[in-house]
Amino acid sequence: MGALAQANLLKTATALVLASAIFVGCHGSTVLGQGKPDLQLTSPSFANGDIPKKFTCDGADTSPQLEWDAPPAATKSFALTVVDYDAPVGSFVHWTLYDLPPEARSLPGGVPTQEQLPDGTRQGQNDFDKVGYGGPCPPEGSSHRYTFSLYALDSKLNLASGATRTQLEAAVKGHILARGQLVARYKR
Repeated sequence: MGALAQANLLKTATALVLASAIFVGCHGSTVLGQGKPDLQLTSPSFANGDIPKKFTCDGADTSPQLEWDAPPAATKSFALTVVDYDAPVGSFVHWTLYDLPPEARSLPGGVPTQEQLPDGTRQGQNDFDKVGYGGPCPPEGSSHRYTFSLYALDSKLNLASGATRTQLEAAVKGHILARGQLVARYKR
């Protein structure tokens, strides 16, 4: 192999390593709860995996109804995140909730955007710099996937209201008993 071919091969390898590092940096290097039992997470609000306008910035911007099956017996609380991993910035947080009661098996549609709900559930800050749910709002002409992740936890987190996704993910590490995911799309 000639010197020019070796130099080109080295440039290509370097570019691949950098691209991999950027991708991992944008999307996270680990999946929370990986290897844990699955929870079935569904939404009667979504037909065919598409998010209706009502639940987006183009509509009423209200949260969808979510339902899940029974968690492991040791569950003390649930946490939920909704993240757009197709966002131009790499990921965009639309909702964080935590300290949902262990007996909960659903969230109603239209959860109020307040720091604490009557049952003790707390809501964190989304990337719109607001507390509570902020619906899909991708750039015009694009379709994004929104990942709803539910975690059954072995403890209550007791984070202050308004916690960020980063704070929530740090708090749940080591406490996940099971997890569920639902991915839905919205196109503008």
